[in-house]
Amino acid sequence: MTMTRRAIIKGMAAAPFVGAVGSLLSPTAAHAATIDAGQFALTSRSSNSYGEFTDLAAGLATKLTKVDATTVIADTNRSATHLTSAPSTVEAFSTGFAWDSDDQAVDYWIPQGVTTSADAYGNGLYPEGGSNKVVLASWYFETDPDNDGVDEYALDKGLRLTIVDNNTPSAPTYRHVLLVEPVTTSTGEYSFNPIRKHAGGIMWYGNLLYVVDTYKGLRVFDLNTLFTVATAEKDVCGLHTDGSYYGYGYQYVLPQSHAYDNAGTYLRYTAIGLDRASTPDSLVVSEYSYSGTVDYTDGTFNGTGPGTTTPKVVRWNLDYTDRQLASLTATEAITVSQQKIQGVVSRNSKHYLAVSAGPSTKGTLRTFASGDSTASTVCDLAIGCEDLSYHSSGASGWAYSESVIWNASEYVGKRYVYAVHADGS
Repeated sequence: MTMTRRAIIKGMAAAPFVGAVGSLLSPTAAHAATIDAGQFALTSRSSNSYGEFTDLAAGLATKLTKVDATTVIADTNRSATHLTSAPSTVEAFSTGFAWDSDDQAVDYWIPQGVTTSADAYGNGLYPEGGSNKVVLASWYFETDPDNDGVDEYALDKGLRLTIVDNNTPSAPTYRHVLLVEPVTTSTGEYSFNPIRKHAGGIMWYGNLLYVVDTYKGLRVFDLNTLFTVATAEKDVCGLHTDGSYYGYGYQYVLPQSHAYDNAGTYLRYTAIGLDRASTPDSLVVSEYSYSGTVDYTDGTFNGTGPGTTTPKVVRWNLDYTDRQLASLTATEAITVSQQKIQGVVSRNSKHYLAVSAGPSTKGTLRTFASGDSTASTVCDLAIGCEDLSYHSSGASGWAYSESVIWNASEYVGKRYVYAVHADGS
């Protein structure tokens, strides 16, 4: 792990549970207030220092076999365990699964984000006009799992995405895919690098996957453009000296295709959620705070700074026609004095938060409305709760009898991906 990313985890573990004004925050004391949304803005970026993302992907396509996500869905190689009852401390349980024994035990890959094909398309099925029921999850590589300041693993392998075939909920299967950034080598050859970030939250919209970049903004990946690579070299990413391309042993890599960089007041991009109830569709981003205020000193933030340090939920409108942002300026911003927000989803003016409480205490699903003074608890979540994804009962192709909210939990041996009833029943 890089020092900046390690600092995030250390801060989460070590900081006291203290409010912004120095008093202890109880679970029911999450005060909210509407603030000026115009101060939060993004810039759209179609390139990196190596060139246009589209040109780099086209170059890789001359060297590698290009596939889309449906190919991976049909080529899963691991089996998850269907949950027949609520795991851990979860209340209002609806459905879910646990990762296989290897992924439950691995200490250097840590799950964070979750989104489903009910985010991708309104009927819940992928691709458009297709029939797949899919869950996606993100993981980051931790070189210092025991948090002692000494790296147990020298090579940071960045981020991976898990594509889960949930067409048969009683027997879900999945495959890991490496997230990469396309580049060129010093000799001008097309290649790709690992992305060494935290990936605390993800959102699927049409063919696009949005991934939060804590200090920078949003990274975007096109699920219509993955590449098949060789698998023999477990510690090589990109073009190798043998002329083959590798992705740390994974068979598929997914290259970045776009970016939105923070350009307004400092914002910590911790979690992201899709709102299909708003008009137009929109995304919301939430910030993490472990001591009542948001820390903007532990990394290199994009933006104008310094801005309000109370945790915020900020909304941007989306364009349904191309699945990109409709406007680069936020349309809503709310401060919420709630510590340890790990996930967020919204339904118009109603907002849901996943709030964690460390490695041995249950998390909670909390909700508040824009303009409310306090948030209330909906239900208990798993220990180590992370990202959220809303699944409407109106998703006609993949529907539940009532709306549910998906969550993922992160700790070794307690890693679940599950849905709870949105009303807490």
